[in-house]
Amino acid sequence: MRRRAPLAGLLAAAFLAFGCGARERPIRIGSKNFSEQVLLGEIVAQALEARGLPVDRRLNLGGTFVCHRALIAGELDLYPEYTGTAFTAVLTQKPVSDPAAVYRSVREAYAKRWDAVWAPPLGFENTFAIVVRKEDAGRLGLRRISDLAAHASLRPGFGYEFLEREDGYPGLVRAYGLAFERRPAQMDLGLLYQALQSKTVDVVAGNSTDGLIEALGLAVLEDDRRYFPPYEAAFVVRGAVWREREAVRSVLEGLGGTIGADEMRRLNARIDRDKLRPEDVAREFLAAKGLGRKG
Repeated sequence: MRRRAPLAGLLAAAFLAFGCGARERPIRIGSKNFSEQVLLGEIVAQALEARGLPVDRRLNLGGTFVCHRALIAGELDLYPEYTGTAFTAVLTQKPVSDPAAVYRSVREAYAKRWDAVWAPPLGFENTFAIVVRKEDAGRLGLRRISDLAAHASLRPGFGYEFLEREDGYPGLVRAYGLAFERRPAQMDLGLLYQALQSKTVDVVAGNSTDGLIEALGLAVLEDDRRYFPPYEAAFVVRGAVWREREAVRSVLEGLGGTIGADEMRRLNARIDRDKLRPEDVAREFLAAKGLGRKG
């Protein structure tokens, strides 16, 4: 018995060390590949670091499906998502216009299928926005998306996801009876507004919170047939992390409802127009909200 005691002690110490290591494992934060997503990921990363948690940034990964697959595979712990994107692209449901119903549906489906939790919405919606040059809007009388049907010669340019997703171009064409003479150009999201400004294309699908819309003097067409579903922004979190890491849950609940659409556009403009780094904009935001690192 005396010879077994040291072994038992070593095993107990090993299990304790393993347990402590598991508790201290960095929180793996992902994001999609555009400014708003990278900024949201950075905001959460810095907020968690301010609470003393180690963080592994895996930002600017790619599109919706890259991030979603990484989360359910256990390679990410959380990333920012949009309810309408999850509802239509991931769950392959037909678009629905009721924000509460969409949030409830994605929350229940993600919990049941993948043990994933939707944190409280951040406070803004980032829907698709059909954007044209302001001078073209005035010259052609473009105020609503339905007005595009009378101008088939306009050259469209869209991102890959918008071209492929059911709540993107295919459904938009059906809903509004559009028939552009030219096949839409497939473009990287970061080049859409540049192409519009340089007159390479005439119509693009951006995001309603993009900071460059106002900065470049562009016009957003009204979704007069209410085609696009609600896209409330919120973080999706692995269920185990939500349950076991109280600080993560506390930070995400604290961020709920703190970012309005106007503020999100302003923050995005700080990156896309003013060329500040996402980490610096995140630091400014958290300091203004009293959520940043102390001292």
